[in-house]
Amino acid sequence: MNNSIKKLGMLTGIACGALLTASTSFAGHTNPVLKTQLEGASMVGTEGDMDGTGMGYVFGVDGDPATLCYVIVVNKIGMVPVKEGMAAHIHEAGKGENGDVVANLAGPEDGNAGDCLTEGEKGKFPTGESGIVQRILQNPDQFYINVHNPEYPKGAIRGQLMETHEHSHGK
Repeated sequence: MNNSIKKLGMLTGIACGALLTASTSFAGHTNPVLKTQLEGASMVGTEGDMDGTGMGYVFGVDGDPATLCYVIVVNKIGMVPVKEGMAAHIHEAGKGENGDVVANLAGPEDGNAGDCLTEGEKGKFPTGESGIVQRILQNPDQFYINVHNPEYPKGAIRGQLMETHEHSHGK
């Protein structure tokens, strides 16, 4: 089994574990699990792939406020290798608005992708903003995931991030 498949399996396991515990409070749990339903109809200002669907999960790592992990699974969109135009990003903007890319995600070229990104890691957070991971986790409705392919370079499917349950951030 190659390393990327092992890594995706590990991340999927982490995401599934996080989702299973998301509805239960445990001492020391400090990060919400965010989710989004990806659809072509959610594109703003441009037509998306109306057949395309997917799910995205985003979560932090307890004890590491600068690392963000994600899993994306997509269906019914044209898939090509990343080097041929498959891409995914987290953008900053509310529902119904378009915004700038704040995190570069792996393109789900075979239907799924997952990874963990750390602030300061080359090419992962293009704005270089310190604290962007916590801003995403604490304000999910101000961020969305967009998946692009050559047929839909501005975005095939999109979904606004939201928490999977009510969660206090100590405010």
